[in-house]
Amino acid sequence: MIAFRTIRLCGKDCMCLYVCPTGAANTENSIIDPETCIGCGACAEACPSAAISMVPSKYPPQQPKGDAVIAAQQAYAQSKIEQEQIAAFLSSSSSSASAKLFFEAIRRSNRLMAEDLFRESGFMIPQGLETQALLKEISGDGLPEPQQDAVNFLLNEL
Repeated sequence: MIAFRTIRLCGKDCMCLYVCPTGAANTENSIIDPETCIGCGACAEACPSAAISMVPSKYPPQQPKGDAVIAAQQAYAQSKIEQEQIAAFLSSSSSSASAKLFFEAIRRSNRLMAEDLFRESGFMIPQGLETQALLKEISGDGLPEPQQDAVNFLLNEL
């Protein structure tokens, strides 16, 4: 396990700096240094903003999906897409501002549920074939050096 800080949640209370035994949390860019982190979790426990989580340093292999699981997942995702389209239509055809907001919220909610479904069913995890294909596709697209280094690191890890 290693520590990961969600910058958007960080309240800059910096308790993590005082409890980290290796100094991994004390970085210029606010990203916890994964090379220095020993995974003790002291920073996550001390963070008053709950901005630090412990994440696995290695993910388990992706489990194969049977035909029945894939069919059920695709049917459910399709239903979410249809619901999103219905909500978009109702939002555009509604004359009430509050109804438009309501239907727009339903539309966005269905999009997020479909994305979460794909993620949770294993189709969007880092070691998935789809992710590997995407990384290979963008690896030669003239990315700036830091992003290219990150893509190469991920490809080497997978």
